[in-house]
Amino acid sequence: MEKLIYTGKAKQMWSTDDENILRVVYMDQATALNGKKKDQIEGKGHVNNEISTLIFEYLAKNAIPTHFIKKISSTEELVKKVKIFPLEFVTRNIAAGHFATRFGVEEGLAFKKPVEETYYKSDELDDPFMNESQALALEIATETELQSIWQISRKVNVLLTKLFEKAGMQLVDFKLEFGCLTDGTIVLADEFSPDNCRLWDLTTKKHMDKDVYRRELGDITSVYEEVLRRLRNELAKEVQ
Repeated sequence: MEKLIYTGKAKQMWSTDDENILRVVYMDQATALNGKKKDQIEGKGHVNNEISTLIFEYLAKNAIPTHFIKKISSTEELVKKVKIFPLEFVTRNIAAGHFATRFGVEEGLAFKKPVEETYYKSDELDDPFMNESQALALEIATETELQSIWQISRKVNVLLTKLFEKAGMQLVDFKLEFGCLTDGTIVLADEFSPDNCRLWDLTTKKHMDKDVYRRELGDITSVYEEVLRRLRNELAKEVQ
């Protein structure tokens, strides 16, 4: 019998008949400020599931190891069970959001080399910044594991920066989460959608991510649907 394992800000995790496989349910919920702002938004779960499916399938075709198995409905997917590292791995190609305000720089500053940051996953502590030395001291991950994760993150950045650019969007920054399979293999986990990355229109610099919700710039679902449309069109060209 399936059991609810975990309910997050935008997804639920359910057990399945296979102890090594979980069912993910994307919810029609948007949150910001570590859950302090929360709303139900019709259609959001469906479009996030569709976008994340496209991205994970694309990454898998390009030799990126992931937990994704397959989409099973408009809001559900099956994934491999992993032991998640309680860390968020952030890559920034352009100054925006928290980085811009923290260091007093204007949004839009392009970095010559991507900025890499790690945060400890804890809503109670507001996801504090954590450097490698701190992660090692708390035995959250080994040095080898951290090196492997950043190698994968850098490959993801190269692949997705090119993909989104072809689709008329700029990949400003993104957050990844990783986990270990039962055999110790490190894989990309969680999701990849406008909920955990920043996307700007390549020409107008218009926001096409969760900042639309955070900053009350418009209807988040219609914006996400445009991201999905562009990705579908671009990926369709690649298989022709």
